Amino acid sequence: MEPLRLKANYRCVPALQQFYTGGPYAVSSDGSFIVCACADSIKIVDSANSSIRSTLDGDSESVTALALSPNDELLFSASHSRQIRVWDLSTLKCIRSWKGHDGPVMSMASHPSGGLLATGGADRKVLVWDVDGGFCTHFFKGHGGVVSCVMFHPDPEKQILFSGSDDGGDHATVRVWDLSKTKKKNCIATLDNHRSAVTSMAISEDGWTLLSAGRDKVVTLWDLHDYSNKKTLITNEAVEAVCVIGTGSPFASSLDSYRQNLKKLAGSQVFYFVTVGERGIVRIWSSEGSVCMFEQKASDVTASIDEDGSRRGFTSAVTLASDQGLICVTADQQFLFYSLEFAEKLLKLNLTKRLVGYNEEVVDMKFIGDDEKFLALATNLEQVRVYDLASMSCSYVLAGHTEIVLCLDTCVSSSGKSLIVTGSKDNTVRLWESESRSCVGVGIGHMGAVGAVAFSKRKRDFFVSGSSDHTLKVWSMDGLSDNMTVPINLKAKAVVAAHDKDINSVAVAPNDSLVCSGSQDRTACVWKLPDLVSVVVFKGHKRGIWSVEFSPVDQCVVTASGDKTIRIWAISDGSCLKTFEGHTSSVLRALFVTRGTQIVSSGADGLVKLWTVKTNECVATYDNHEDKVWALAASRKTEMLATGGSDALVNLWFDSTAADKEEAFQKEELGVLKGQELENAVLDANYGKAIQIAFELRKPHRLYELLSELCRKQGAEDHVDKALKALGNEELCTLFSYVREWNTKPKLCYVSQFVLFRVFNIFPPTEIVQMKGIGEVLEGLIPYSQRHFSRIDRLVRSTFLLDYILSGMSVIDPETQPPEPKAEFSLQSEIENPDKVKGIEEEDHTQENTPSKKRKSNKSRRGSHKKVKGDVAYNKVSIPLEA
Repeated sequence: MEPLRLKANYRCVPALQQFYTGGPYAVSSDGSFIVCACADSIKIVDSANSSIRSTLDGDSESVTALALSPNDELLFSASHSRQIRVWDLSTLKCIRSWKGHDGPVMSMASHPSGGLLATGGADRKVLVWDVDGGFCTHFFKGHGGVVSCVMFHPDPEKQILFSGSDDGGDHATVRVWDLSKTKKKNCIATLDNHRSAVTSMAISEDGWTLLSAGRDKVVTLWDLHDYSNKKTLITNEAVEAVCVIGTGSPFASSLDSYRQNLKKLAGSQVFYFVTVGERGIVRIWSSEGSVCMFEQKASDVTASIDEDGSRRGFTSAVTLASDQGLICVTADQQFLFYSLEFAEKLLKLNLTKRLVGYNEEVVDMKFIGDDEKFLALATNLEQVRVYDLASMSCSYVLAGHTEIVLCLDTCVSSSGKSLIVTGSKDNTVRLWESESRSCVGVGIGHMGAVGAVAFSKRKRDFFVSGSSDHTLKVWSMDGLSDNMTVPINLKAKAVVAAHDKDINSVAVAPNDSLVCSGSQDRTACVWKLPDLVSVVVFKGHKRGIWSVEFSPVDQCVVTASGDKTIRIWAISDGSCLKTFEGHTSSVLRALFVTRGTQIVSSGADGLVKLWTVKTNECVATYDNHEDKVWALAASRKTEMLATGGSDALVNLWFDSTAADKEEAFQKEELGVLKGQELENAVLDANYGKAIQIAFELRKPHRLYELLSELCRKQGAEDHVDKALKALGNEELCTLFSYVREWNTKPKLCYVSQFVLFRVFNIFPPTEIVQMKGIGEVLEGLIPYSQRHFSRIDRLVRSTFLLDYILSGMSVIDPETQPPEPKAEFSLQSEIENPDKVKGIEEEDHTQENTPSKKRKSNKSRRGSHKKVKGDVAYNKVSIPLEA
């Protein structure tokens, strides 16, 4: 057995993020990304794995329309604020914006040339805009209601615009507008055949047939030669989208093969098109004979019911270029990718990918199977969504419950099948087989919502459920067979009234001998299987218990409660062994990891915490959720974690302890090598290289020493300039932050001011101001620099007083009395006039004998003369010596 290594850190990878809340969207020409409206922002999503490439922040109003330019370089958006914006997708910046409509813009389309943009609004107007100039080129009026769709003719040579509206009163029209201005009337035709809102339009590849679809359950084919009604197809469902299938696509190839199999040769003018609508099924039609060539047998989406009672399955559809098939968008924010194949003389529509734009609130999740490549999610829906962890696309959906699914658990049966059990608000439990994606058993008996389920750990032949009816039930899985077409009725082996309030969580012991239940009545109870005999009750929490879990190695149970604590209890006597405090709100989940030596918890504060049981220490805290973290699952093999919550976000967590340790070791090793390289560069007087290495090692003190040493050298400016010119923008910004710190200390400010002076001499201020975060750095530099300059100014002014005092004391007077010539002159005079010197001495002697009150001054004066005399005598003696 491998030695036990405690985990110290987890690395978070956002797996599922909210990117589409319904409404407008736009697909790139190559299908590589999708632009989606997400509340008041715009998300650009990778269609391969649903990861968010980038986010464009709007104007705090809901997005109402989106369109991409033909080359996918520009994005056009409009919101309820009536502002039309043009985004450059290479820089993700809004390059132009304007207003023109009196109401929200409900539809928009880009011209095939990319130079024009058409918008239709709730104000019944259709406007055409010049993209580069942002001005209106055409203004069309005539619709009697909201303009629901606009479309340019795909041939750039034909300056024609189509618009569809809901004119109200069982009346809807399609209008054809001339953009060339060669005709007197702008509206060259009004196509009137629909009795409800026109939802979608498409044009055949030859450019002479227009298809219009509406919620009046018909699709109309119009001849664009004379704008006459060629055919009207009755679809028996409100059609939300119609799409023409290109001749070179796999869809068209499969349809041609199917026609040949039916021994029907397609005419030159025959084309195929797809319709989707409220029933949630895909249908493919042929323009020849108005024949439905293919109809999906079973829907991949659950049709939702709107407030007005209308059903909504699919809300839109788009055919992709080349061989990428068809994208259908559902009312519950899913993107379904379809491909069509012809096999065994039949057409088959395959669902290749499912991207879920919005998961609402994730309430529970578990890994599936031995290989744990799939993750099952219970959200605020009646279905369970199963995701492929590799691509994070929704592989399949388990539908059967009639109310929201509240809980789930997974296991691998003794026969090797991956099973899933779910509990719902419809008071039932359902057993699912993941391989066949079908329900194999239904358990009916609870009188309230089933809020907790758990499989047995060893035998895996039963599961336990807890309900809001305060009862605990043990369900047998006997009777399951390999070839089941109808789900069996599951039977309860044991039932007990376990608690006084709702049961929130249940767990089965590793040896299948005990089951623990946690309730809103603030207690957790341990029961002996199979008869559910009470063993012990854990009392001590001050709020309801949200989660219970058995230790995999010890005779203890961990509980998470609404009182913000986690507790470990001994099964033998029901005593509380340990209490973990740290969450700032209710703790919703707690699991044992690292063979029972550590605990991972999640709470209503949005935090995920890692605890060590032995020391009661919180090793790490992660704040990667914005709301309550309801769901927490741990992989049995790799102990990878998955979390989900009210923010509709699913995060995957990978143990990075070993990787972090290895990275720290490599970083330390690299630091030693770089340190030696730095010292060698200093010895070689290669200061430019030394400064570069000091930046790489993030050693501000060593950098200060280098710059200080440079400043003391001759030609310091040249040395410093050479070193500074080699710095990049990021390193220069780092230097500014270092200089800001040095500038706060009087001892270090001289070097910092010198470096600042050289930086502003080398680099233009316009370039410095554009650096990221430079404003904050300059704000910290200015006040201390002013303080240093004030201090130096005071010192300079003080030197003026010193100069004045010294000048008054005749200490400094270099201009009038040079010291050396004066000495020579006095010596020479003494030598030439000895009698005069003698006369002075006699005069001093006479003054000494004269009585005076100021004896001290005379003494001092005499002393000074004696000093002069002594000096003169010394000089006299020294002259012959020098001679």
